[in-house]
Amino acid sequence: MRLTQFTCALVALMLFSGTPSLKADTASPLSNEVILIIRHAEKQLDGPGLTPDGVKRANLYVGYFENFQVDGKKRPPDVLYAAADTSKTQRCRLTITPLSQALGIPINASFKNKNVEGLAQALAQGPGGKTVLIAWHHEEIANLLDALGANSSQLVPLSGWPEDRYNWLIELRYDESGHLIPSQEQVITEHLLPKDSE
Repeated sequence: MRLTQFTCALVALMLFSGTPSLKADTASPLSNEVILIIRHAEKQLDGPGLTPDGVKRANLYVGYFENFQVDGKKRPPDVLYAAADTSKTQRCRLTITPLSQALGIPINASFKNKNVEGLAQALAQGPGGKTVLIAWHHEEIANLLDALGANSSQLVPLSGWPEDRYNWLIELRYDESGHLIPSQEQVITEHLLPKDSE
């Protein structure tokens, strides 16, 4: 009986004192996270898939992201997200399917295109320290950036992501506390296809 009372008192003391809990010692969910966002590859004018150039880009993404570097160190994706398939488009998933197969990482395509808040909340679950690649539809990327705490107006033109632009990669980086580092938000121009240099 006395032992039980002592244990309860000790637990209460730990809860109400300044003693940090185990949870407080764990890393923030977005600690040291790198989030990469691309638009799906070139789309068919009529149909849910990719054009021949889109298929080429999807295949070239394998080597591009397998060797992706941050601060001179390789940071290939650990986690893959794509906007959910619909009857009209599977382009986001198709864009990173070759990479998924090469890395042996499944694609999470459970979030609908407009549910950027849901995706942001999922990313905030942690555990941090990951490189996350997201393939999304261009008209919602600004909203996705806002949901992730980024300044979309500095990364995407006010008029919106250009309809004919497929070779931009947005990189977001988070510090040890899980806070976005504004000075390291950037748009990278890929040069995977000859037309990317135009």
